[in-house]
Amino acid sequence: MSNRQEKLVVIGNGMAGVRTVEEILKKDPNKYDVTIFGKEPHPNYNRISLSSVLQGDTGIDDIVLNTYEWYEENNITLYTGDPVVDINTTKQTVTSEKNVTISYDKLIIATGSNPFMLPLPGADKEGVIAFRDIEDCETMINASEKYKRAVVIGGGLLGLEAARGLINLNMETDVIHLEEYLMERQLDDTAGTMLREELESQGMRFHMKKQTEQIVGKDRVEGVHFKDGSKLYADLVVMAVGIKPNIGLAQTAGLETNRAIVVNDYLEASASNVYAVGECAEHNGIAYGLVAPLYEQAKVLADQLCNEKSEASYTGSLMYTQLKVSGVNVFSAGDFQSGEGKKAVRVHDEFEGVYKKVMVKDDKVVGSVLFGDTSDSPRLLDMMKKQEDISGMSKAVLLPSEEADSTESPVLSMAPDETICGCNGVSKEAIVQAIEQDGLSSVEEIKKHTNASRSCGGCKPLVADLLQATLGDESSISQVEPLCGCTSLSHEQVQEGIRNRQLTHPREVMNVLGWENEEGCSKCRPAINYYLGVVHPETYEDDDLSRFVNERMHANIQNDGTYSVVPRMYGGVTNSDQLRKIANVADKYDVPMLKLTGGQRIDMLGVNKEDLPNMWSDLDMPSGHAYGKAIRTVKTCVGEDFCRFGTQDSIGLGIAIEKKFERLNTPHKVKMAVSACPRNCAESGIKDIGIVGVEGAWEMYVGGNGGVDLRPGDLLAKVETSDEVLEIISAFLQYYREDAHYLERTSHWVDRVGLEHVRSTIIDNMDNRKYYAQQMEVALENKPADPWESLTHNENKRKELFERKAVELV
Repeated sequence: MSNRQEKLVVIGNGMAGVRTVEEILKKDPNKYDVTIFGKEPHPNYNRISLSSVLQGDTGIDDIVLNTYEWYEENNITLYTGDPVVDINTTKQTVTSEKNVTISYDKLIIATGSNPFMLPLPGADKEGVIAFRDIEDCETMINASEKYKRAVVIGGGLLGLEAARGLINLNMETDVIHLEEYLMERQLDDTAGTMLREELESQGMRFHMKKQTEQIVGKDRVEGVHFKDGSKLYADLVVMAVGIKPNIGLAQTAGLETNRAIVVNDYLEASASNVYAVGECAEHNGIAYGLVAPLYEQAKVLADQLCNEKSEASYTGSLMYTQLKVSGVNVFSAGDFQSGEGKKAVRVHDEFEGVYKKVMVKDDKVVGSVLFGDTSDSPRLLDMMKKQEDISGMSKAVLLPSEEADSTESPVLSMAPDETICGCNGVSKEAIVQAIEQDGLSSVEEIKKHTNASRSCGGCKPLVADLLQATLGDESSISQVEPLCGCTSLSHEQVQEGIRNRQLTHPREVMNVLGWENEEGCSKCRPAINYYLGVVHPETYEDDDLSRFVNERMHANIQNDGTYSVVPRMYGGVTNSDQLRKIANVADKYDVPMLKLTGGQRIDMLGVNKEDLPNMWSDLDMPSGHAYGKAIRTVKTCVGEDFCRFGTQDSIGLGIAIEKKFERLNTPHKVKMAVSACPRNCAESGIKDIGIVGVEGAWEMYVGGNGGVDLRPGDLLAKVETSDEVLEIISAFLQYYREDAHYLERTSHWVDRVGLEHVRSTIIDNMDNRKYYAQQMEVALENKPADPWESLTHNENKRKELFERKAVELV
């Protein structure tokens, strides 16, 4: 018998296709030689978390489900940015856009869905987009820096997530919806109305029962016209009106399709050895668009591919949704609309913003809607899946959290076989067994071992409660999440290990502290490099290869592989020489676009990678570090010298701050601003550190964030002199550098440790303030030099440096 590995090809690098491969690897890791083709230039990521990318400080690395290292460790050949364009079911081959042809023994089509774009006049104009992938998020973020008015067509889940992100990007946002209430597929009219009221209080504007007639404008969208004659101005239009299965490739290959690729109970398509899974598959007339059914399909398909005699089959999925819409918990499942033969149990608390409805038919729970409080969702979902007979049960049994002690987690009363993670089908019993048998002590470890909370994350509180209940008195470390999957140690424990054991090199840290993966990963290597620099500021030599690609290249990589270059302009102030220099360099290197950033800088977009070193040389300007986990810009208003309202010299102080702290490495990007008066023209109230001039003094705000997690800064102190401002900034930044987790923004750090704790540490305690300010001076004396500084006239050194920086980690 031959031991040749069968060739498995997967078309689609999304959540359904890769989950199937994960399930196969669990069952028989050596059965297949796996090749995966993906259209996007990314590894497999969590599409459910795309809305978090809109804030700008959550990137693709933060929502990646399987890193490049995972593909390599499992001997999977991955082609990103190279979709398959042809399937030959006779020869059993596939050919990609870049002309890669590979034969297969088994083929999985997991091409997912495409966003549905309304065929409106003007829909092809610039500024009309969907909300489906990373590129769409980046388009919205870039648009928000230049434009102010957005229209979202569609009041479903995706539309509301897009609208929330656009509002937090400071765009005026209107939502257009054809129906009478929001999310009509997941909610009834009561819950939909409550959701609208909540979102209106957050700043969204809604136009219900509106039908869009056309999109107007010249080259770029300028407005939207409706059939009732009304209109809205718009600089950006986001269509979020639904999805359609991506079946063009399957149709060309001659496979049977209807709305999607028709499959049987074993996920087999109409051609031999061809399967379909996920949003592109249609089973019994249904194409599912939610993650839980896709994962159920993946499990059945993996069983089929690993055991040809298996009797496991796919019989369809119960449709349910559990999510958080702009901070509001929502759950819906099954048939929740009123109808013949159905009766409802309802709880509606307008004071607390809670609404619950359970639909019962023939003594069985057939549907439910929960708004505001979804703690009953696991029990109700389990009842529906088991078709449990509830005759004789009271309302207290159907909605036990209404009667139970509100301080007690509902997970305590759940039966062992009840599902906690609906997306991944993980039961309470499975999580408890993993905790006890594998010695798990954090939510992150449970996610890694069981997949619970890996998808939408809605069950994470229940997982944490179950961990606490299972470990009991041993749960003192239960809420401590490890730095990454390579170690069980937390950020604090890694820093403590570096200090106590005097570790001085990344490999030494990983070896001495017992890393599972001796090479580390893209999450822990940059963190270790940062912590070593903070602990040993005078002696540690920065490990350039442990930095993210943007930091190594000193430019931001764009979605087409080009780069964005931002020279530093202190305080947003420039002169004719700098402008002339930038213009000359832009002409020399054919820079496609020059734009002003939100931080008062000039961004040179579309630069080729090979031009970066010579371009920096010709600019002969320091980098603005627009790519770094470091001090970014200090935004300023014009101040008292020019503005009739200004009370202080905002430009002078802003330049002094930026020159003092430029190039300083920090746990995450840090943005600052100085406004000369409370009118706050520099937006000091939503910066990591914001300074506001008042009569004879400066107010200092910290922990602000202008992203999706919009957070106003907290007033830290009020001081009289600029010297005091600089000293407190030094103390605050150094305390943040030493205490925060790597990749933790100041807003999250201040929330975690508490403003009063920060104030008592560096404001009320003068000894502490002096200590941290002195430590900052040590850090500033040893901060890295500008990468291109002093290389301006040395061509060989510059090229050598560039070649070293161009070595990219997988």
